[in-house]
Parts: sequence; C-alpha cells; structure tokens
Amino acid sequence: MVTNVTSLTGNGLKDWLIQRVTAIYFAAYSIFLLCFLINHPDLNFEQWHLLFTNTLFQIATGIGLLALSLHAWIGIWTVTTDYMKCTALRLAVQMVVVLWLLSQFIWGLMIVWGQ
Repeated sequence: MVTNVTSLTGNGLKDWLIQRVTAIYFAAYSIFLLCFLINHPDLNFEQWHLLFTNTLFQIATGIGLLALSLHAWIGIWTVTTDYMKCTALRLAVQMVVVLWLLSQFIWGLMIVWGQ
C-alpha cells in the first residue's frame, strides 16, 4: 500500500472529519467572542485582558490555535497535492507551510499564555 507521509492522518476520511470538526470549533469560538463583544459594548482593556487571562479561555484559545493549524494544513495539503505536479516543488512548499504553521502555533501559545 502506498502512503503519503505528508498527509495528516494518511486517511482521507479522517482528514475530512478533522477539517469539519475544526470548522465547527471555529464557529463556536467565533460565536462566543461575538456574544462577548455584544454583551460588552463599552469593552475596555481590563475586560479584554480578564477574558484572555481566564484559564478556561486560554485553553479554549490554545485548542483553537491547534484547530487552525490542523485545518490549514489539511487544506494546503489537499490543494498542493491536487494542483502541484512537480514533487520537489510541492514538498518544498509543504515544508515551508508546515514550518510557518508550527511557528505561528507556538507564537500564538506564547501570546495567550503570556510568555
């Protein structure tokens, strides 16, 4: 059996499911933030800071960052494998994207957790 080492799970159905679950998570996270903004029309820095220093919200944001990275990787992998026929170029693009996503994930965690 031939497997592609650059795909997330090596299984198209699992990748599809991960992408759908992460999209639902984005929707729920966005709805929560929208409700928070609507309920705080005079939002100031202290309220915003209080929200992001709440441990539960930090965990939710960390999960959101992971979900964003997974969602983006599956999308980029799908597009590059479908439309980039040159293997060397495709792998180079995928490596750049992986490094960029990893750096953004780590940077986001550092921002959220105050490092």
